[in-house]
Amino acid sequence: MAPAQRGYYDILGIPRSASADDIKKAFRRRAREFHPDLHTGGKKTEMEKKFKELNEAHEVLSDPDKRKKYDQYGQNWEQAEAYEKARQQAGPQAGRGGAAGGFSGDFGDIFETFFGGRSRGGASPGFAVDGEDLETDVTLTVRDVLSGVTRRIDLTERVACKACGGSAIVRGRPCVVCGGAGTQAEKRTIEVRIPAGVQHDTRVRITGKGQPGVNGGKPGDLYLRVHIESSGLFRQKGSDVQVTLPVWPWEAALGAEVMAPTLTEPVKVKIPPGSKADSKLRLKGKGLPTATGDQGDLFLKLKIVMPTTLSNEERALYEQLGRVRHSDPRAELLVASRRNSS
Repeated sequence: MAPAQRGYYDILGIPRSASADDIKKAFRRRAREFHPDLHTGGKKTEMEKKFKELNEAHEVLSDPDKRKKYDQYGQNWEQAEAYEKARQQAGPQAGRGGAAGGFSGDFGDIFETFFGGRSRGGASPGFAVDGEDLETDVTLTVRDVLSGVTRRIDLTERVACKACGGSAIVRGRPCVVCGGAGTQAEKRTIEVRIPAGVQHDTRVRITGKGQPGVNGGKPGDLYLRVHIESSGLFRQKGSDVQVTLPVWPWEAALGAEVMAPTLTEPVKVKIPPGSKADSKLRLKGKGLPTATGDQGDLFLKLKIVMPTTLSNEERALYEQLGRVRHSDPRAELLVASRRNSS
Protein backbone atom coordinates (compact mmCIF):
# COMPACT_ATOMS: atom_id res chain seq x y z
CA MET A 1 0.00 0.00 0.00
CA ALA A 2 1.26 3.46 -0.86
CA PRO A 3 2.12 5.65 2.12
CA ALA A 4 -0.60 7.97 3.37
CA GLN A 5 -0.37 11.54 2.13
CA ARG A 6 -0.90 14.59 4.32
CA GLY A 7 -3.85 16.67 3.20
CA TYR A 8 -3.35 20.29 2.21
CA TYR A 9 -5.60 21.54 5.01
CA ASP A 10 -3.54 19.55 7.50
CA ILE A 11 -0.29 20.97 6.11
CA LEU A 12 -1.59 24.52 6.61
CA GLY A 13 -3.18 23.63 9.95
CA ILE A 14 -6.66 24.91 9.04
CA PRO A 15 -10.16 23.38 8.84
CA ARG A 16 -11.92 22.70 5.53
CA SER A 17 -14.24 25.63 6.25
CA ALA A 18 -11.33 28.11 6.33
CA SER A 19 -11.83 31.39 4.46
CA ALA A 20 -9.43 32.76 1.86
CA ASP A 21 -8.09 35.14 4.51
CA ASP A 22 -7.55 32.22 6.95
CA ILE A 23 -5.56 30.39 4.25
CA LYS A 24 -3.38 33.43 3.61
CA LYS A 25 -2.68 33.97 7.34
CA ALA A 26 -1.92 30.28 7.93
CA PHE A 27 0.51 30.22 4.98
CA ARG A 28 2.40 33.29 6.20
CA ARG A 29 2.60 31.92 9.74
CA ARG A 30 3.94 28.53 8.66
CA ALA A 31 6.20 30.00 6.00
CA ARG A 32 8.06 31.84 8.76
CA GLU A 33 8.28 28.61 10.74
CA PHE A 34 9.45 26.33 7.90
CA HIS A 35 11.61 28.67 5.81
CA PRO A 36 14.86 26.74 5.11
CA ASP A 37 17.03 29.85 5.51
CA LEU A 38 16.12 29.94 9.21
CA HIS A 39 17.56 26.46 9.85
CA THR A 40 20.88 24.67 9.51
CA GLY A 41 22.22 21.15 9.11
CA GLY A 42 19.80 18.23 8.91
CA LYS A 43 16.98 20.47 10.07
CA LYS A 44 17.41 22.61 6.96
CA THR A 45 16.83 19.59 4.69
CA GLU A 46 13.71 18.68 6.62
CA MET A 47 12.41 22.26 6.41
CA GLU A 48 13.05 22.38 2.64
CA LYS A 49 10.70 19.42 2.24
CA LYS A 50 8.06 20.97 4.50
CA PHE A 51 8.36 24.34 2.78
CA LYS A 52 7.81 22.69 -0.59
CA GLU A 53 4.70 20.93 0.75
CA LEU A 54 3.49 24.22 2.21
CA ASN A 55 3.86 26.08 -1.09
CA GLU A 56 2.05 23.29 -2.93
CA ALA A 57 -0.83 23.36 -0.44
CA HIS A 58 -1.09 27.16 -0.62
CA GLU A 59 -0.99 27.19 -4.41
CA VAL A 60 -3.99 24.85 -4.60
CA LEU A 61 -6.12 26.13 -1.71
CA SER A 62 -5.63 29.82 -2.53
CA ASP A 63 -7.04 29.22 -6.04
CA PRO A 64 -10.86 28.89 -5.78
CA ASP A 65 -11.14 26.64 -8.85
CA LYS A 66 -8.30 24.33 -7.79
CA ARG A 67 -9.60 24.24 -4.22
CA LYS A 68 -13.06 23.19 -5.41
CA LYS A 69 -11.54 20.29 -7.37
CA TYR A 70 -9.28 19.35 -4.45
CA ASP A 71 -12.27 19.31 -2.07
CA GLN A 72 -14.07 16.98 -4.47
CA TYR A 73 -11.26 14.62 -5.45
CA GLY A 74 -8.53 15.06 -2.82
CA GLN A 75 -4.81 14.72 -3.60
CA ASN A 76 -5.55 13.35 -7.07
CA TRP A 77 -7.60 16.31 -8.30
CA GLU A 78 -5.34 16.85 -11.32
CA GLN A 79 -5.81 13.25 -12.49
CA ALA A 80 -9.54 13.67 -11.93
CA GLU A 81 -9.55 16.75 -14.15
CA ALA A 82 -7.72 14.84 -16.90
CA TYR A 83 -10.18 11.97 -16.50
CA GLU A 84 -13.18 14.29 -16.85
CA LYS A 85 -11.75 15.87 -20.01
CA ALA A 86 -11.09 12.45 -21.53
CA ARG A 87 -14.58 11.23 -20.62
CA GLN A 88 -16.20 14.32 -22.16
CA GLN A 89 -14.15 13.95 -25.34
CA ALA A 90 -15.15 10.29 -25.56
CA GLY A 91 -18.82 11.22 -25.51
CA PRO A 92 -21.82 9.55 -23.92
CA GLN A 93 -21.18 6.14 -25.50
CA ALA A 94 -17.95 5.60 -23.62
CA GLY A 95 -18.32 3.07 -20.87
CA ARG A 96 -17.24 -0.38 -19.91
CA GLY A 97 -15.12 -1.59 -22.81
CA GLY A 98 -16.57 1.08 -25.14
CA ALA A 99 -14.71 3.40 -27.50
CA ALA A 100 -15.57 6.78 -28.95
CA GLY A 101 -13.86 9.91 -30.24
CA GLY A 102 -10.65 7.97 -30.92
CA PHE A 103 -10.27 7.03 -27.22
CA SER A 104 -10.53 3.44 -26.15
CA GLY A 105 -10.62 2.58 -22.48
CA ASP A 106 -12.65 1.71 -19.42
CA PHE A 107 -13.40 5.03 -17.68
CA GLY A 108 -14.85 3.44 -14.58
CA ASP A 109 -11.72 1.35 -14.04
CA ILE A 110 -9.47 4.34 -14.72
CA PHE A 111 -11.31 6.44 -12.16
CA GLU A 112 -11.33 3.66 -9.58
CA THR A 113 -7.61 3.15 -10.00
CA PHE A 114 -6.96 6.83 -9.27
CA PHE A 115 -9.49 7.43 -6.52
CA GLY A 116 -9.84 4.52 -4.21
CA GLY A 117 -11.04 1.46 -6.09
CA ARG A 118 -9.07 -1.33 -7.76
CA SER A 119 -7.62 -1.76 -11.21
CA ARG A 120 -9.32 -3.95 -13.78
CA GLY A 121 -7.37 -6.95 -12.54
CA GLY A 122 -8.34 -6.20 -8.93
CA ALA A 123 -4.77 -6.43 -7.64
CA SER A 124 -3.72 -2.80 -7.22
CA PRO A 125 -5.16 -0.91 -4.26
CA GLY A 126 -5.94 2.82 -4.51
CA PHE A 127 -4.15 5.68 -2.81
CA ALA A 128 -4.33 5.87 0.98
CA VAL A 129 -5.57 9.32 1.94
CA ASP A 130 -5.81 10.65 5.50
CA GLY A 131 -9.10 12.15 6.60
CA GLU A 132 -9.34 15.92 6.98
CA ASP A 133 -9.56 17.59 10.40
CA LEU A 134 -12.86 19.08 11.55
CA GLU A 135 -13.40 22.10 13.77
CA THR A 136 -16.44 23.31 15.68
CA ASP A 137 -17.25 25.73 18.50
CA VAL A 138 -18.35 24.80 22.01
CA THR A 139 -19.53 27.16 24.77
CA LEU A 140 -18.87 26.35 28.43
CA THR A 141 -19.74 27.88 31.77
CA VAL A 142 -17.02 28.55 34.34
CA ARG A 143 -18.41 25.69 36.43
CA ASP A 144 -17.91 23.35 33.44
CA VAL A 145 -14.23 24.32 33.46
CA LEU A 146 -13.88 23.41 37.15
CA SER A 147 -14.27 19.66 36.76
CA GLY A 148 -14.51 19.11 33.01
CA VAL A 149 -17.66 18.21 31.12
CA THR A 150 -18.98 15.69 28.59
CA ARG A 151 -20.76 17.22 25.60
CA ARG A 152 -22.69 15.84 22.65
CA ILE A 153 -21.37 17.36 19.43
CA ASP A 154 -23.29 17.34 16.14
CA LEU A 155 -21.03 17.03 13.10
CA THR A 156 -21.59 17.04 9.34
CA GLU A 157 -18.99 15.06 7.46
CA ARG A 158 -18.36 13.72 3.98
CA VAL A 159 -18.67 9.94 3.71
CA ALA A 160 -18.37 7.56 0.78
CA CYS A 161 -21.47 7.55 -1.40
CA LYS A 162 -23.47 4.38 -0.78
CA ALA A 163 -24.67 4.24 -4.40
CA CYS A 164 -21.23 4.16 -6.01
CA GLY A 165 -19.13 3.02 -3.05
CA GLY A 166 -17.07 6.19 -3.25
CA SER A 167 -15.84 5.57 -6.81
CA ALA A 168 -18.05 8.38 -8.22
CA ILE A 169 -18.82 6.13 -11.21
CA VAL A 170 -21.75 3.79 -11.85
CA ARG A 171 -21.64 1.72 -15.05
CA GLY A 172 -19.04 3.97 -16.60
CA ARG A 173 -20.94 7.17 -15.88
CA PRO A 174 -20.80 9.74 -13.06
CA CYS A 175 -22.95 8.67 -10.15
CA VAL A 176 -26.27 10.56 -10.19
CA VAL A 177 -26.73 10.19 -6.42
CA CYS A 178 -23.57 12.08 -5.39
CA GLY A 179 -23.17 14.02 -8.64
CA GLY A 180 -19.85 12.36 -9.38
CA ALA A 181 -18.27 13.54 -6.13
CA GLY A 182 -17.97 10.07 -4.61
CA THR A 183 -19.06 11.42 -1.23
CA GLN A 184 -22.24 12.50 0.52
CA ALA A 185 -22.91 14.71 3.52
CA GLU A 186 -23.88 12.75 6.61
CA LYS A 187 -24.70 13.97 10.11
CA ARG A 188 -23.46 12.22 13.23
CA THR A 189 -23.47 12.92 16.94
CA ILE A 190 -20.54 12.04 19.20
CA GLU A 191 -19.81 12.44 22.89
CA VAL A 192 -16.54 14.16 23.79
CA ARG A 193 -14.89 14.82 27.13
CA ILE A 194 -13.59 18.36 27.61
CA PRO A 195 -10.92 18.41 30.33
CA ALA A 196 -10.98 20.59 33.44
CA GLY A 197 -9.04 23.86 33.37
CA VAL A 198 -9.48 24.59 29.66
CA GLN A 199 -8.91 28.25 28.77
CA HIS A 200 -11.11 30.62 26.77
CA ASP A 201 -10.51 30.76 22.99
CA THR A 202 -8.22 27.74 22.95
CA ARG A 203 -8.60 24.54 20.93
CA VAL A 204 -9.10 21.08 22.38
CA ARG A 205 -7.97 18.23 20.12
CA ILE A 206 -10.07 15.05 19.98
CA THR A 207 -7.90 12.50 18.18
CA GLY A 208 -9.44 10.43 15.41
CA LYS A 209 -12.87 12.07 15.44
CA GLY A 210 -12.46 14.03 12.21
CA GLN A 211 -13.18 12.93 8.64
CA PRO A 212 -12.57 9.20 8.03
CA GLY A 213 -9.57 8.23 5.90
CA VAL A 214 -9.76 6.54 2.51
CA ASN A 215 -8.16 3.18 1.64
CA GLY A 216 -6.55 2.73 5.03
CA GLY A 217 -5.71 6.38 5.58
CA LYS A 218 -6.01 7.44 9.22
CA PRO A 219 -8.99 9.57 10.28
CA GLY A 220 -8.52 13.26 10.91
CA ASP A 221 -8.90 14.95 14.29
CA LEU A 222 -11.72 17.04 15.71
CA TYR A 223 -10.78 20.42 17.16
CA LEU A 224 -13.12 22.12 19.63
CA ARG A 225 -12.69 25.88 19.84
CA VAL A 226 -13.67 26.72 23.41
CA HIS A 227 -15.67 29.79 24.38
CA ILE A 228 -16.32 30.45 28.06
CA GLU A 229 -19.38 32.51 29.01
CA SER A 230 -18.40 35.93 30.33
CA SER A 231 -21.88 37.17 31.24
CA GLY A 232 -22.57 34.79 34.11
CA LEU A 233 -22.09 35.20 37.84
CA PHE A 234 -18.47 33.95 37.73
CA ARG A 235 -15.89 35.54 35.41
CA GLN A 236 -12.76 33.63 34.44
CA LYS A 237 -9.34 35.29 34.35
CA GLY A 238 -6.89 32.53 33.54
CA SER A 239 -7.13 30.04 36.39
CA ASP A 240 -8.58 32.69 38.72
CA VAL A 241 -12.27 33.49 39.06
CA GLN A 242 -13.94 36.75 40.08
CA VAL A 243 -17.43 37.33 41.46
CA THR A 244 -19.09 40.56 42.65
CA LEU A 245 -20.17 40.47 46.32
CA PRO A 246 -22.78 43.07 47.41
CA VAL A 247 -22.41 44.46 50.95
CA TRP A 248 -24.37 47.06 52.95
CA PRO A 249 -22.65 50.35 53.84
CA TRP A 250 -22.56 49.44 57.55
CA GLU A 251 -21.03 46.04 56.74
CA ALA A 252 -18.27 47.78 54.79
CA ALA A 253 -17.78 50.37 57.53
CA LEU A 254 -17.95 48.14 60.61
CA GLY A 255 -16.90 44.80 59.18
CA ALA A 256 -19.10 41.70 59.08
CA GLU A 257 -19.26 37.96 58.46
CA VAL A 258 -21.29 37.14 55.34
CA MET A 259 -21.95 34.14 53.08
CA ALA A 260 -20.24 34.30 49.67
CA PRO A 261 -20.73 32.08 46.58
CA THR A 262 -17.97 29.82 45.21
CA LEU A 263 -17.85 27.36 42.31
CA THR A 264 -18.89 24.64 44.75
CA GLU A 265 -20.65 25.51 48.03
CA PRO A 266 -21.13 28.98 49.62
CA VAL A 267 -18.60 29.83 52.34
CA LYS A 268 -18.52 32.33 55.21
CA VAL A 269 -16.07 35.22 54.76
CA LYS A 270 -15.07 38.20 56.89
CA ILE A 271 -15.51 41.71 55.52
CA PRO A 272 -12.74 43.86 57.09
CA PRO A 273 -13.86 47.11 58.79
CA GLY A 274 -13.44 50.15 56.56
CA SER A 275 -13.66 48.16 53.32
CA LYS A 276 -13.96 50.27 50.17
CA ALA A 277 -16.04 49.69 47.06
CA ASP A 278 -14.27 47.56 44.40
CA SER A 279 -11.75 46.21 46.92
CA LYS A 280 -11.13 42.47 46.63
CA LEU A 281 -11.05 39.55 49.04
CA ARG A 282 -8.99 36.52 47.99
CA LEU A 283 -10.12 32.95 48.63
CA LYS A 284 -7.00 30.88 47.96
CA GLY A 285 -7.47 27.64 45.99
CA LYS A 286 -11.13 28.30 45.19
CA GLY A 287 -10.50 29.01 41.50
CA LEU A 288 -9.94 26.72 38.51
CA PRO A 289 -7.38 23.95 37.91
CA THR A 290 -4.12 24.96 36.23
CA ALA A 291 -2.01 23.08 33.68
CA THR A 292 0.44 22.18 36.46
CA GLY A 293 -2.24 20.60 38.65
CA ASP A 294 -2.55 23.54 41.05
CA GLN A 295 -5.72 25.50 41.75
CA GLY A 296 -6.37 29.17 41.02
CA ASP A 297 -7.98 31.63 43.43
CA LEU A 298 -11.45 33.14 43.78
CA PHE A 299 -11.64 36.94 44.19
CA LEU A 300 -14.66 38.62 45.75
CA LYS A 301 -15.04 42.16 44.42
CA LEU A 302 -16.98 44.26 46.95
CA LYS A 303 -19.92 46.32 45.77
CA ILE A 304 -21.50 48.65 48.31
CA VAL A 305 -25.25 48.77 47.79
CA MET A 306 -27.84 51.13 49.28
CA PRO A 307 -31.27 50.12 50.61
CA THR A 308 -34.00 50.90 48.09
CA THR A 309 -36.39 51.92 50.91
CA LEU A 310 -35.76 53.15 54.45
CA SER A 311 -37.79 52.49 57.56
CA ASN A 312 -38.36 55.40 59.97
CA GLU A 313 -35.73 53.97 62.28
CA GLU A 314 -33.17 53.62 59.47
CA ARG A 315 -33.90 57.14 58.26
CA ALA A 316 -33.38 58.52 61.77
CA LEU A 317 -30.05 56.74 62.05
CA TYR A 318 -28.89 58.11 58.69
CA GLU A 319 -29.96 61.62 59.72
CA GLN A 320 -28.04 61.24 62.96
CA LEU A 321 -24.98 60.09 61.00
CA GLY A 322 -25.36 63.07 58.67
CA ARG A 323 -25.13 65.51 61.59
CA VAL A 324 -21.71 64.15 62.58
CA ARG A 325 -18.82 66.15 61.13
CA HIS A 326 -16.90 64.27 58.37
CA SER A 327 -14.28 65.23 55.85
CA ASP A 328 -15.68 66.08 52.45
CA PRO A 329 -15.32 63.00 50.17
CA ARG A 330 -15.44 65.34 47.13
CA ALA A 331 -12.63 67.65 48.26
CA GLU A 332 -9.91 66.07 46.08
CA LEU A 333 -12.26 65.95 43.11
CA LEU A 334 -13.01 69.69 43.40
CA VAL A 335 -9.33 70.58 43.72
CA ALA A 336 -8.50 68.51 40.64
CA SER A 337 -11.29 70.15 38.64
CA ARG A 338 -10.02 73.64 39.49
CA ARG A 339 -6.48 72.62 38.54
CA ASN A 340 -7.62 71.31 35.15
CA SER A 341 -9.70 74.38 34.38
CA SER A 342 -6.90 76.86 35.04
